[in-house]
Amino acid sequence: MVSKDFATVFFVILCMKCFMTSAQEDPYLTRAHKLMSETPLIDGHNDLPWQMRKQFNNQLSKVDLNTFNETHTNIPKIKAGRLGAQFWSAYVPCDTQYKDAVRQTFEQIDVIHRMCQKYPDTFMFASSSQDIMDAFRQNKTASLIGVEGGHSIDSSLGTLRTMYQLGVRYLTLTHSCNTPWVDNWRVDTGSEPSQHNGLSPFGEQVIQELNRLGMLVDLAHVPVKVMEQVLELSKAPVIFSHSSAYAICKHKRNVPDNILLKVKEKKGIVMVNFYNDYVTCSHTAALSDVANHFDHIKKIGGPEIVGFGGDYDGVTRCVNCPTLKCNPPSLLVQLNWILLCVFAEFLRRFGGFVYFESPTWS
Repeated sequence: MVSKDFATVFFVILCMKCFMTSAQEDPYLTRAHKLMSETPLIDGHNDLPWQMRKQFNNQLSKVDLNTFNETHTNIPKIKAGRLGAQFWSAYVPCDTQYKDAVRQTFEQIDVIHRMCQKYPDTFMFASSSQDIMDAFRQNKTASLIGVEGGHSIDSSLGTLRTMYQLGVRYLTLTHSCNTPWVDNWRVDTGSEPSQHNGLSPFGEQVIQELNRLGMLVDLAHVPVKVMEQVLELSKAPVIFSHSSAYAICKHKRNVPDNILLKVKEKKGIVMVNFYNDYVTCSHTAALSDVANHFDHIKKIGGPEIVGFGGDYDGVTRCVNCPTLKCNPPSLLVQLNWILLCVFAEFLRRFGGFVYFESPTWS
């Protein structure tokens, strides 16, 4: 189901050029870079902070992101890929639930702040659409935080509010485990039983508090039942920070067409994942396969609901993992129809999300 657009003819050539040097710059790639210099590319999910914990115990003095090349993400790749804004994931594993998940999550929030402090010429901490544009005008990557997994709040709205105060701007309701208040996506595979028939009464309170704060509800990692319940309950648009189209790859982490239609109604965004298993349901995938997901989501919900959510450094197999810098420009050459969505549309909607309601502390 490869796109039939005229730009596709040039796509394979452009992908090849990502892997070799050439004295002659491709005009389509030049156009993509020009467009990316005018409006920031925003990615919804990156697990580099988890790699900092896993490989260096969050001791940033032991790694230089200017030269370190053992992760999908580093500063040279970020600059070459013209990454305008990144939601860094504050993720801790499910086995921390009922133990020290809150402490470990705060440590991950801390390491994201310290990354910004260590590399001030590259990263600028951001918590609003205005911050993103301020960073972009200074040629820096706006750095936002998303907490990946409701187990990280330990069923505490006070913890959720504190995370908001520290700059967290989305909460992924689950990772790959049920929490005391919401089921996770594995319920749809039959590998885990449902504990709450989707969302519990306390889970509904969490959604209401996220709306009140102006903090994004992220539905990546939840089952279809929860998607439906939240899309009905939430007063604000929702996101899928790193999910793809179920019609293209029938993996339960992906988003079915009926939900894409509801996301459109809710004015939400689905940020396409680059993990091979979610792109082709196999161990291999190409950028053209990723483009199929963009095209399908556009077909069902319109270009305004599609974004980037690469999931780099959170997965073992992804499209062009070693060459992150090539992916955004090459995709934009093929997907120039989507530019407003990927850039300006997300900025507009993010501004609406964050300021949906002014928090009042009571």
